[in-house]
Amino acid sequence: MPFDHLVVVMMENHSFDNLLGALARTRPDIDGLTFDVDGNATNSNPGTADNAPQVTEYPFHNTAQATHVSQSWKATHVQIDGGAMDGFVRSVDNVEPMGYYTPEILPFAYSLAGTFTLANRWFCSVPGPTYPNRRFLLAGTAYGGTVTKDSAVLESPPGGTIFDVLSDHHISWADYYTDVPGTLVIASIVRKHFRHHHRLKRFFDDCAAGTLPAVSFVDPGTGVLASLTQAASSRLPVLRTELDAIWAFLERDDPAGTEEDPQDMYYGEAWAHRVVEAVLRSPAWPRTLLIYTYDEHGGYYDHVAPPPAIAPDEIAPQLQPGDPAGGYDRYGPRVPAVVVSPYSKPHSTTDTVHDHTSVLATIEAKWNLPALTRRDANAATVMDFLDPDTPALLDPPELVGPSPTGLSGPVGDKT
Repeated sequence: MPFDHLVVVMMENHSFDNLLGALARTRPDIDGLTFDVDGNATNSNPGTADNAPQVTEYPFHNTAQATHVSQSWKATHVQIDGGAMDGFVRSVDNVEPMGYYTPEILPFAYSLAGTFTLANRWFCSVPGPTYPNRRFLLAGTAYGGTVTKDSAVLESPPGGTIFDVLSDHHISWADYYTDVPGTLVIASIVRKHFRHHHRLKRFFDDCAAGTLPAVSFVDPGTGVLASLTQAASSRLPVLRTELDAIWAFLERDDPAGTEEDPQDMYYGEAWAHRVVEAVLRSPAWPRTLLIYTYDEHGGYYDHVAPPPAIAPDEIAPQLQPGDPAGGYDRYGPRVPAVVVSPYSKPHSTTDTVHDHTSVLATIEAKWNLPALTRRDANAATVMDFLDPDTPALLDPPELVGPSPTGLSGPVGDKT
């Protein structure tokens, strides 16, 4: 495996077709949207009584996000509909799940995917929302989780987390976070490994010095600190001036950049471009590999039916009232995933099936670590993205970042 440093960046809430589907217009190897001779997308879903009988995929015209989308367990199972992929409009009674972004709106995402190796078959680990999928990334299982809410933050699963294993085997690692560590989806990680967590500035310093640890997770800003401060200013009038000043500083310093609705996509693009550029310009670039992906599809349309998956353990999902039956034995919809490495196959794709436990499988294979669950024990590593004999991208390529003006620029606060 031609790397000594592995960096993981996980954004939020976009399907493959929603974020990168338009690549198929010019790349026959991309399994994205289909287009007619006039360049119009032809993929569609049945409508409902409140909209057209048939809703065709349509382009978003700026960096604003749809807000009538849902990635809940119930909505996602309606969307997949046994593999028909025809329930996206029906799941929310709205046409917005059928929107997609173009290269003019998201220049960084399209530049990254077009330069390095893109997965045609990277699925989220579970047909449900953020927390279960991120627990699969960190522990190889959601161990009962099906929802995303503060009360659902759990302790470690029986097999522990990847950070427990890394620490037990004295493999260096760090979580670099913008405002809130992504590891908080499993509460015990921060408590047990507090000294491994650092603010984002440390990541840029370590990149510049070539001193990244063996494994790095890098988290975009959720905007939660700014939101809490703004809420406090409305409830504590006596401190409003001071709190408003803090809120303005936080918004300016670390605007929400996970790309979850209703965030402006510009800020996520700008944050990710800065992070990836730091890796590319690092003196450690010749021996670094970065995995860039999304936690789940966010309720946006994708045309590829998720295949069956290996259940990670014997723990069944804790379904909510009204949830359809199901288990952890099927992947969720496809999400974008790009492997960034000097050894990536340039301008290429891979059709191997992956999910978030492929990150775990890659870490485990590289550093000879035991698997956490049956899922990561059987997951493909990311070696299919690479040509280990040819560092074709050893000279770091130039990636296109978003412009603060024009089509890729922010359109304002949509909260």
